[in-house]
Amino acid sequence: MNSVVIAVLVMVLLSLVRVNIVIALIVGAIVGGLTGGLGLNETIDAFNKGLGNGATIALSYVMLGTFAVAISKSGITDLLSNMIIKKINNGSSAMQFIYIKYLMLTLILLAAVSSQNLVPVHIAFIPILIPPLLHSMAQLKIDRRVVACVITFGLVATYMLLPIGFGGIFLNQILLKNLVEAGVLATSAQLPLAMAFPVFGMFLGLLVAIFFSYKNKRVYDVSKILEVESERKDINPLFIWVAIASAVTALALQVYTDSIIIGSLAGFLIFIIFGVVKVNETQDFFTRGLKMMGMIGFIMIAANGFASVVNSTGGVETLVSSIVDIIGDNKSMAALLMLIVGLFITMGIGSSFSTIPIIATIYAPLCMQLDFSVMATITIIGTAAALGDAGSPASDSTLGPTSGLNVDGQHDHIWDSVVPTFIHYNIPLIIFGWFAAIYIF
Repeated sequence: MNSVVIAVLVMVLLSLVRVNIVIALIVGAIVGGLTGGLGLNETIDAFNKGLGNGATIALSYVMLGTFAVAISKSGITDLLSNMIIKKINNGSSAMQFIYIKYLMLTLILLAAVSSQNLVPVHIAFIPILIPPLLHSMAQLKIDRRVVACVITFGLVATYMLLPIGFGGIFLNQILLKNLVEAGVLATSAQLPLAMAFPVFGMFLGLLVAIFFSYKNKRVYDVSKILEVESERKDINPLFIWVAIASAVTALALQVYTDSIIIGSLAGFLIFIIFGVVKVNETQDFFTRGLKMMGMIGFIMIAANGFASVVNSTGGVETLVSSIVDIIGDNKSMAALLMLIVGLFITMGIGSSFSTIPIIATIYAPLCMQLDFSVMATITIIGTAAALGDAGSPASDSTLGPTSGLNVDGQHDHIWDSVVPTFIHYNIPLIIFGWFAAIYIF
């Protein structure tokens, strides 16, 4: 078997049996390196070289966690939660409960969509918005798995379809650029159209998650939520205005400097200046921020080491080129295998943005050789790159939802974020991406 396949399978299987994901990534990287022809020392060297690429991300997440804790203290995110709790405590009818539930899910979806373009903070909104809503979710008995599916859909489907913000980077700066360099005569206007049908498959998966898979009530221990997110009764109006000013400043600096670290630090300093956070409390806030987001940081560091080993083995190129030996002139089989291989590559690398340059140079000539249309080629390569982003244990599209939903330790990353998003999004992406390439374009 191919070293990439082996590495990803080892990582996924260990994760599924509840081995810590960082350990699973390290073991998977070692196994993949050894089976890919690298010696133990070479594997370790490749892994270590990749670790540095995740350091900035790790520190960014820790600073974001610290900023999120400060915002939580200000009470601004509790306003929405308090209104919902008050509505629930006033003896709402069953229909009102349903209305509140789906209104909350809609607002979370809109926040996730906006985080990719209108307010381009990516997953930064999750640890700020979601923890204060856990009280309301618990009272409504909302299954947090459906919340994870809603957030991940907003994060992934948006950049796949809308050429604005992160979508502009994915579609125009990365996908289109690599397609043109590979000889495909694609235009920017074709990209959203080519990706629309696969995204529609994701949308159907979202509906299944909301109205079928996770529609039943799920009970969570409220006392555990109160340990990390205590209920607020009095909200200081001054703190609310400080929080708004801090959030605007943090967002502006993040966009201007392209640095979550600088944005979060500036926002946190505003809280200190106006007395929301006392100077002698900064150590406690940083510790709580580290507790909230530190694990994600370590996972991203390990994931970069894993990706470095996978790329060093040359297994990605071997895996992709092996398709040619299997498919012959069978276009239907070719499209299916390219999508499945894309799934393995993206799950191993953990980022669809990083996957396109790897597969486009090989997939594009193969698609032209098999006489796929330009639209079909865009669909195959774009979907193959995005596949796995929603279902990878090391992807920020799954780590982000977990960071907000697991602050009280009641949301398992693998079984409550990764597995639900994999089932409801990756499977439809393969089916609808294949159907679009073969029968529509």
